[in-house]
Amino acid sequence: MIVGVPKEIKKDEYRVAIVPAGVRSLILSKVQVLIQTGAGEHSGISDDEFTKEGAEIVATAEEVFDRADMIIKVKEPIGKELVLLKPNQILYTYLHLAAVPDVADALIKREVTCVAYETVQLDNGSLPLLIPMSEVAGRMSVHEGAKYLEKERGGKGILLSGVPGVDSGRVVILGGGIVGTNAAKIAHGMGAQVTILDTNLPRLRYLDDIFQGRIKLLMSNTHNIMYSIKIADLIVGAVLIPGGSTPKLVTRDMLSAIPNGSVLVDVAVDQGGCFETTKPTSHSDPTFVVDGVTHYCVANMPGAVPRTSTFALTNATFPYAYKLATQGLCDALRASPPLSRGLNLHQGKVTHEKVAQALNLNFEPVQF
Repeated sequence: MIVGVPKEIKKDEYRVAIVPAGVRSLILSKVQVLIQTGAGEHSGISDDEFTKEGAEIVATAEEVFDRADMIIKVKEPIGKELVLLKPNQILYTYLHLAAVPDVADALIKREVTCVAYETVQLDNGSLPLLIPMSEVAGRMSVHEGAKYLEKERGGKGILLSGVPGVDSGRVVILGGGIVGTNAAKIAHGMGAQVTILDTNLPRLRYLDDIFQGRIKLLMSNTHNIMYSIKIADLIVGAVLIPGGSTPKLVTRDMLSAIPNGSVLVDVAVDQGGCFETTKPTSHSDPTFVVDGVTHYCVANMPGAVPRTSTFALTNATFPYAYKLATQGLCDALRASPPLSRGLNLHQGKVTHEKVAQALNLNFEPVQF
């Protein structure tokens, strides 16, 4: 098999889908690796580092897509990438198809076999390829929110930590999963007053144990959400429905209850966002204001720290890429139930139930 790694072209995306150690593992297993020149430069990985491990550096994305049996990326294909993909070519990347129906439609029409990082799922329900980027995004959410609370950036002029004699800021986190837990760690560590809302009572008990009662934990419902956002300085959206669209927990009408100058950070934007007023933004133009409330809705937050993110991501994604490259699609999916759950599209069919529901298309499971 030939594995191809193009340079990411999504705006402000600086990660790369493989590191030199991964190249070496594939080469030792007789898998050829093509990497577009400059693909790793923003993550601090030079072409020379890849070639020393056996990769072939090629000049254009067109050559990568034309020659490769499997394309490994970080983000969903966009623009010219969509027309370069071929029938039965394996695409292994973050897809989040529920939020990009036009991309889903193009991939279906081209009969690309798509394995999505975000729906690879272990038997216990956890999502191992989302965890590292959720950790990064959760931690970043508080840093970014704190920045936009500064007055010169349109915020309240609140320092989340407070100082002796002055009250600390209030952070409300919608969702107590990986993103929410990591956001809480940073916010609590800064000295903020932290509230997490979640619908999972065992999860709330777990969070009570790990934070030793030092943060407020509430059952997530409309009443408690409304109560919490009325006094919040920073609200972090940290909700995930694997493969599906995120529920809108803060509606347009509820926005008027949030104090002017507060900040919303929607980490769930990849799946449509959990604020009704969410729309995707980029690192170079990250915010917009609705009803006096700053919205930060960057769809690839970890892309701002590509050195950390690339290595954290590939630690998780590469073992599955290795299975696909060395065993082939059918054998790899048969041997790995978690990987089989990552299959979203195959031969023009939607093969993941949640994705099909979100796109309002037929769910057509496949057997290998």
